[in-house]
Amino acid sequence: MTSGSPPTVSPWFVRPPATVHPARIFCFPFSGSGASAFSAWPAAIDGIEVCPVQFPGRENRLAHPHYGTYENLAADLAGHLAPLLDRPFAFFGHCAGALPAYETVLRLAELGLPTPDCLFVSGQPAPHDASRDRMLAMTEPELRAEVESFLRGRGVEPRPDMVELGLMVLLRDHAAAGAYRREEPVAVDCPVVVLHWRDDPDVRLADLRGWRHYADSVEFRVADGGHYDFMDAPPGLRTSLTRWP
Repeated sequence: MTSGSPPTVSPWFVRPPATVHPARIFCFPFSGSGASAFSAWPAAIDGIEVCPVQFPGRENRLAHPHYGTYENLAADLAGHLAPLLDRPFAFFGHCAGALPAYETVLRLAELGLPTPDCLFVSGQPAPHDASRDRMLAMTEPELRAEVESFLRGRGVEPRPDMVELGLMVLLRDHAAAGAYRREEPVAVDCPVVVLHWRDDPDVRLADLRGWRHYADSVEFRVADGGHYDFMDAPPGLRTSLTRWP
């Protein structure tokens, strides 16, 4: 890069990394969504830079081939993360996004790269329980209805083209989720913080207990709100995400 040139932005991230913050948190979106799931989050929370991860096959990466499996996603992402692991960092994954976040921790360890100081998993059962997700049993019409319901819940009137695009992304992600299998827990070498959303109608605190097998230190926290309220970065969540550096 020549002097005065703008920093190169990896397609995996929506903005160039900052150098002024002492720590970073990389945010993994849920199935059917992209980095815009974190668009309402501030660029930094108490000095921790927020770095939304953009998976291929959606939003500004719609033309990029879908990752296919969480293991493929983790393997591809690890190399793009490597230059950004020069300071303390954490991972946050919501719903199915917690699974590739977990797989990426394992991949970084395999490569001898730094691993997170903390893995935050939000509203998602542990990998060996992931096949219990109610959405995996849904038909395409039911998934379409889910897309419409989600958009309305975010205050957006679902246009047919918007629904079809969202459904296309969701179906591909849904296939990856359905193919994912971890029969036995494999522990990571960092603390795990498990977040349960108090008003989540589909994921109970008891459904998250399987994470206790995935690290020497596993903490369960309860946040106020429903399953998608993380998108608004509520104060309680922000406080949780700063209790690690």
